[in-house]
Amino acid sequence: MDQVVAALDVGGTSIKAALVDRRGGLVHQTRRATGVANGPAAVVDGIVELAAELVETTGASVVGVGIGVPGTVDSEAGIARYAANLGWRDVPLVELIAERTKVPVALGHDVRTAVLAEARWGAGAGEGSMFFIAIGTGIAGGLARLGVVDDGDTGLSGEIGHLVVRPGGPACFCGNHGCLEAIASASRISTRYAALTGRADVSAEEIASLVRAGELAAQTIWGEAVDALADALAAATILMDPGRFVIGGGLSLAGDTLTDPLEIALAARLTFRPAPPVSLTVLGDRAGVMGAALRAWDHLDSPERRASDHRLTSDRHDSR
Repeated sequence: MDQVVAALDVGGTSIKAALVDRRGGLVHQTRRATGVANGPAAVVDGIVELAAELVETTGASVVGVGIGVPGTVDSEAGIARYAANLGWRDVPLVELIAERTKVPVALGHDVRTAVLAEARWGAGAGEGSMFFIAIGTGIAGGLARLGVVDDGDTGLSGEIGHLVVRPGGPACFCGNHGCLEAIASASRISTRYAALTGRADVSAEEIASLVRAGELAAQTIWGEAVDALADALAAATILMDPGRFVIGGGLSLAGDTLTDPLEIALAARLTFRPAPPVSLTVLGDRAGVMGAALRAWDHLDSPERRASDHRLTSDRHDSR
């Protein structure tokens, strides 16, 4: 029986989960409501129980668990430090899941977990380096080099959504003003369009359609978002020199209505060097769960894990 890992991608609305083999094959998939309305404790209980259900799936040889969660994450300690949309603080998820499932568990930030999958199994496969940027209700990203993602010293690497691109600009939920997220996230594109036109409840995807149809108001708001994104990606290019930018999240559904003007605007800002190409995600909404699987496989294959397994084997042998 082929070995698989259980992979969970936790979002504010739903938890996507799967059993995934070493080649990225999805052996089994499921989705559950996150249940935020029931409170943080219930959310944590639901995650632990779903992980246990996957590990105990009949006919599967599940050897580990990988999980990606939003907010501030301490991967080394295995603790989900803070997530505003889930209402939790300092949740020892790795310990809780490992205690329930009796298999090794790896924890990562949701977006940087998606970066990992896109780098190895998606649009960044074969690239020396890639910066992935997820644009949805918020904006976050991460850099992968040779298929490895660096979470940073505090687990906050890649928070490009909070790069100030318009000083003194619109208020951001982080408390600052003029952040990229406050201008170019899908949710803010919608609210800025509503403020300009008086038309509420028009989604960013619908605004992209209006851009293609030539509506001036939509083109104005879209152009502002593209310019802000180009400024942020120009800064990322100069600082990190990625081989490619990959756009994911809900706004990626706009396709070349987003990528074509973004590539032009980015090239115009990089006067002394060529601009990295801008591509769309290959994995789409599967990136999070597949990245969680890669986290699990990497953890199982790590020298530290193998050394721990060797010690356990030696201890059991000595006890006999």
